[in-house]
Order: sequence, then C-alpha cells, then structure tokens
Amino acid sequence: MIPDQAYANSTFIPDGENYYGMWEAKAAAFRAGHEAKVLGVSYGAGARNTFDMFHPVFEPRGTVIVVHGGYWMAGSPTMFSHLAAGAVAQGFSCAMPSHTLAPNARLSEIVNEVAMAIAAIAAQTSGRLYLVGHSAGGHLVARMACADMAADWSPRVRRVMAISPLSDLAPLMETSMNKTLRIDADEAKRESPIQHRPQGIPVTVWVGGGERPAFLDQAKWLRDVWDCDLTVDSDKHHFDVIEGLEDPTSAMMRALFK
Repeated sequence: MIPDQAYANSTFIPDGENYYGMWEAKAAAFRAGHEAKVLGVSYGAGARNTFDMFHPVFEPRGTVIVVHGGYWMAGSPTMFSHLAAGAVAQGFSCAMPSHTLAPNARLSEIVNEVAMAIAAIAAQTSGRLYLVGHSAGGHLVARMACADMAADWSPRVRRVMAISPLSDLAPLMETSMNKTLRIDADEAKRESPIQHRPQGIPVTVWVGGGERPAFLDQAKWLRDVWDCDLTVDSDKHHFDVIEGLEDPTSAMMRALFK
C-alpha cells in the first residue's frame, strides 16, 4: 500500500468528509449551551497559543486536557468542544488547547507548545490531570508521557489516553503531507514516542477496530514498546472512535478514570 493511502482516513470512511461539518455544529451547540466556560485563554505569544476551558457546575474533581487531531496541520479546539461533555458530566473541568499548525511550526515546536499549554492549565487548576489526545493529538499527549518531557505538573497526571495515536513518525516521511510537515530523520527519532522511555504515568492506548491498518499498527507499536494498556474498540473507525468522550458512562471514560 502506498504511504498516502495508508494514512488517509476520510476516503475510507462512509460520508467521511461530512464529519467535519457535523463536529463543528455539535461543538458550537455545546459551547452555546454551556455557561461555565472560558474561551481563548492565552498561554503564549502565538496567535494559536490559547485554550478553551469548560467547567462543571460544582467544584471540579480535576481537569481533563483534550488535544485535537488534524495531522498537526489542521483542526482546532472549536471543532471539538462537544468532546468535553463526558468529562464535565463526571465533575471534571475540561481544557482544550490549540497550537501553531504546520508549516508555521515544526513538530518539535508543536510539542513544546502543548507542554506550555499544559503548564498554563496546571497553574490555573488544582488536583488531578488527565491527558487525552486523538490522532496527531494522541501523538502529542504520548510525547508528554515521555521521560524527556517530565515537568512540574507531571506528578499530577493520573492517566494519558492516546486515541489512535501516531507513535512512530518515520512512516509519515514517505507521505505527500511531509511537504508541509517537513519531518526529517532526526526529528522523526526525536519526536516519536516509541523512541523514548515513558515517565511511569499510566498510559492507555485506544484505537478503533475498523481503522486503517496503519493506525492499528501505530497503536500496537506503542503498546508493545511501552507495555501499556491497549483497547481495540470493535467496529469504530478513525472518526467515530472519539465519540466515547461525549458520554460520561462510556467504556472510554471508565478507562480514563479507572
């Protein structure tokens, strides 16, 4: 299989292109209906160095931080606000950081921005932290669990959940999107989670059973190297696999808070 096909998603998902509009509509409806929110909080100098925060009605039990996907080139928290619903219903605040997109930032810069965002969110909250990311966001939260990324806030992290993560960047060097990402061999080694020792934070890898074989491989590689939990979610594909974050009683949410 050629590399571009291996990592394509919309083409192989029924009505795949319609998910983007559906997500935006659900996210806008969630924001409109949720009063306890603070949007566009700055954590750095960049235009996209902001995060949105959604709070429960009562004193939060901790904070879930959700990092969006989009191959580091697209997406924003405003497309995924509705994914805060499950955490908020469970009594947690939910923060959704943005970051500079490629080609305006290299992957190493994006990794550092996400670490900055988490530091800022940690400084404004108390208690437990949970890091969740999907696809490219799964890569980014897995990087936060690597030993070289240990930070003051790391002991507060109770679990990292990497959903459909990209754990080895080397295969992406062969795709056409690398014209935008500009991943080279050094960066692939430096920023691939499987090239690092984990800190010891509990990690759960979650992937849809109906995803592209490349994403199933990427999830299994991280499981194998880090000896961490892996859930293959039956018939879920790359887009609907994140829907468990909306439901406070879902298997995904139970695994996050176990």
